[in-house]
Amino acid sequence: MARVELRQLRYFVAVAEELNFGRAAERLLIAGPSLSQQIKALERDLGVRLFDRDRRSVSLTAAGTALLPQTRALLAQADDLQQHARRLSGSEPLRLGYVNWLPADLGARTSAVAQVHLDAWVAPSHTQAARVADGSLDLAVCWVRTEDLEKHGLDARLIGADRLYAVAAGDDTGEVAVRDTVVLLDDDTTSWFSWNAYAEQLARDTGARAMRISDNGITGPAFFDHVRRSRLPVVNCPKGQTTPVPPDLVRRTVVAPEVWWTWSLVWRRSDVRGAVRAVVDALCDGVGDLGIHGPAAWLPLDDPYRA
Repeated sequence: MARVELRQLRYFVAVAEELNFGRAAERLLIAGPSLSQQIKALERDLGVRLFDRDRRSVSLTAAGTALLPQTRALLAQADDLQQHARRLSGSEPLRLGYVNWLPADLGARTSAVAQVHLDAWVAPSHTQAARVADGSLDLAVCWVRTEDLEKHGLDARLIGADRLYAVAAGDDTGEVAVRDTVVLLDDDTTSWFSWNAYAEQLARDTGARAMRISDNGITGPAFFDHVRRSRLPVVNCPKGQTTPVPPDLVRRTVVAPEVWWTWSLVWRRSDVRGAVRAVVDALCDGVGDLGIHGPAAWLPLDDPYRA
């Protein structure tokens, strides 16, 4: 068995499928006598006869019939191993950037297809998209619009989504209509360009009140201070999606419509490396709808996943 080669096993399968040495040799692009010699060598190394053959016909023996399914399975495993090795061999690690959210099982889902290294620079969505475009990153998880994809020559697939809520003073935890909320926009466009674009359209589409601030209070303690000063509930930003709400404030579900923020996995449209596409498939296959296409859902007009 130590002398058996994958090449010989492929020859065995070809002859078994053609049941004709001449046709199998043509298919394999080798000479007929050479194919016959390789099959004899395989039979000798395995210790069984695989074919009954005479001048007019070729047929599988009982041993050949029994070994054929296992041989096909073994060759399929070998092909999978070679593809996996090609993805990993000689390629530098893929650099993945993000804003603040990543799938919890990212490592487990990508380890089998590529070496993915998280970039240490956590930056806003528009910055990460631009870094993918200029080659500083290979992929990024960020919020993008269709115009951003076209501007930077990027492709995107849905990888996650957050349903936004509102934070309010008082003890009313009931639902609140978007038109009865405040949405903050920050003068610091370097940090908050993407959020501002999203929030401005949310206000235009739903009647929410847009309020400008200049203290980077879109998230963190400053955000909660704005909530305390506001007479209306304030829509949260995805960067603060999992931040605990202080005990003097409450979360309220936003309705009419439901407000959704999408996370995209983006990569350069011109990047045809197999490892990149393998990571995209590993992270995005099976993601599903996530609720963003429900009848009560709202997405910005230029969101790539708006139906």
